[in-house]
Amino acid sequence: MTRIIDRLADIASGYDVLLCDLWGCLHNGHTPYAPAVAALAAFRAGGGRVVLLTNSPRPETGVARQLEAIGVPADVYDFIVSSGDAAQAGMMAGAVGRRVWHLGPEKDHRFFTAIPEHLSDAPPIERVPFEDAEGIVCTGQFSDDDHPDDYRGRFLSARERGLKLLCANPDIVVDHGDRRLWCAGALAQLYTEMGGESLYFGKPHPPIYDLARRRLSAEGGTVPNARILAVGDGIRTDVQGAVAEDIDVILVTGGLAAEETGTHGMTDQPDPDRLAAFLGAHQMSPTYAMGGLR
Repeated sequence: MTRIIDRLADIASGYDVLLCDLWGCLHNGHTPYAPAVAALAAFRAGGGRVVLLTNSPRPETGVARQLEAIGVPADVYDFIVSSGDAAQAGMMAGAVGRRVWHLGPEKDHRFFTAIPEHLSDAPPIERVPFEDAEGIVCTGQFSDDDHPDDYRGRFLSARERGLKLLCANPDIVVDHGDRRLWCAGALAQLYTEMGGESLYFGKPHPPIYDLARRRLSAEGGTVPNARILAVGDGIRTDVQGAVAEDIDVILVTGGLAAEETGTHGMTDQPDPDRLAAFLGAHQMSPTYAMGGLR
């Protein structure tokens, strides 16, 4: 039974680590949510550790720069683990070959150039035209105005050639301000539906959680699952991933599920009946729910 809570402080004493999602929980792509910033600061002040666990296709350094640019204070979190980090490790291991076609905006070029030191001994990855590629690395669409169906022709050719697609962000959509945008996960989902093979590294899949646990262990010791709490607004990413990892999770209903749960803004709370119907439809039972992280 999912418990609706008023604020993080109501349950914070039961946890040592917070795995916090970004878009829809900490910020909207343009501006940080002040109550969420304050909640993370209070959790850390109480001795907890905050890991920002995001499906961003950008590696940690790129995510940190993005957060700084929109005004998220660096002292409200300990470190960042991104889908980009986990996917980058998969790419460098040769998961889709070493000559790859990049499907995504040029602003994601650091995925290929900002290689962390612990991966620098791997053979290099070369970005090549589609016709010469051994595999696909997808960080998103070329343009925010594109629709996944725009890529059907290219995906048909890729499938016939047996190319694997490495998905650097399993999210289907994200809310950027007041605009809902397609993410790399929508493209990977379409490619799979067309008979292609897509590889995932972010939430809800194990690689990103494995990476977070390794970082936690290296920077402070192993933390039992019972002392870890996840926070996110994605029922099929944040919640599903946490449930699969056997960790407690707060569903933030004021993000992606605002309409379905009757949550009118991040300061509101979900309608209990609509929340129950939403969770029942998805066959998911997060530990807690709240309108907005605060």
